[in-house]
Amino acid sequence: MIIQKLPLLVAVAFQTTVDSQQVSLYTLQNGDITMQVTNFGARVVSLFAPDRTGKYDDIVLGYPDIESYLHNRGERFLGCVVGRYANRIANGKFTLDGNEYALPLNNGGQTLHGGIKGFDNVVWNVDSVSENEITFSYVSADGEEGFPGKLHVLMTYSLTANNEFKITYMATADKKTVVNLSHHSFFNLKGEGNGSITDHILSLNASRITEVNRALIPTGNLMPVENTPFDFRNPHAIGERIDDDNEQLLYGSGYDHNWVLDCKSLEEPAATVYEPESGREMTIFTDQPGIQFYSGNHFYGTAKGKYGKLHNRRESFALETQKFPDSPNNPDFPTTVLNVGETYQHTCIYKFNTK
Repeated sequence: MIIQKLPLLVAVAFQTTVDSQQVSLYTLQNGDITMQVTNFGARVVSLFAPDRTGKYDDIVLGYPDIESYLHNRGERFLGCVVGRYANRIANGKFTLDGNEYALPLNNGGQTLHGGIKGFDNVVWNVDSVSENEITFSYVSADGEEGFPGKLHVLMTYSLTANNEFKITYMATADKKTVVNLSHHSFFNLKGEGNGSITDHILSLNASRITEVNRALIPTGNLMPVENTPFDFRNPHAIGERIDDDNEQLLYGSGYDHNWVLDCKSLEEPAATVYEPESGREMTIFTDQPGIQFYSGNHFYGTAKGKYGKLHNRRESFALETQKFPDSPNNPDFPTTVLNVGETYQHTCIYKFNTK
């Protein structure tokens, strides 16, 4: 494969301040991958990967300037870290040791991805940066967005020589709390704005999902995927069954569900996505018990990306490694409780290749 010259990297207005803190744009490179990251929400702004002929495309959705991230609230979570609690908490409430905590409601009466000002909306400190790695930190105050305990988070993005985008999270708290962090890039392996993702071929190493109600809150039932449109244990095109007459699909307007992973270690793939036209393939590895697959059902073509193309429905997807939604209210789910003296740890790897 002959690697062609990279297209012009995003030249954007990111040298600014948000909440009186400096926001900048950082470029990382290793192997065949080049990535741009801003410390506002620790967002991946661009990720360039070659296709099978060596032609590069930017395969994540993003905006050309910081103002667009601040004001496109309908498409808030592009490329960012989400927390303190990724995914939904029912009615914005949970109880720890007999104390009830109330969180801001920002998603149809639920709390989604940490609330109104989650980790995606803060400026992260850049502790260190090199050619291929950047380490962020953030201290979330006790009571921030309603969550108990001061939480210290350390997060590293690194590009490996094997074309992996690796994310590691660590967190400690001074009071018992709940933690569930995740990464929320929206991918299109054809390139941002280059058409539908319904022809991407998806595999998910999972035999169950967390069944949800109309508000996309888990019922507590782990629903087998066998003989349903949710069975991706063998590869299927994302769009092959996405509009089937299925109650769970109707609730999500497509796929917007947590799969209960069968893999037990970082050595075994959790998910693989292949795009036949370009030959790009992305494989995800994680040490977490779940992965949220979202098929970009609620993009309405109202916002433009980095290259002037609209963000349209089902032209991107997210695969978010995580613990389960609403775990604080489901004692049978893997716990998201972080006790004093413990360390929250989470690794996610997005590996890119072509075939």
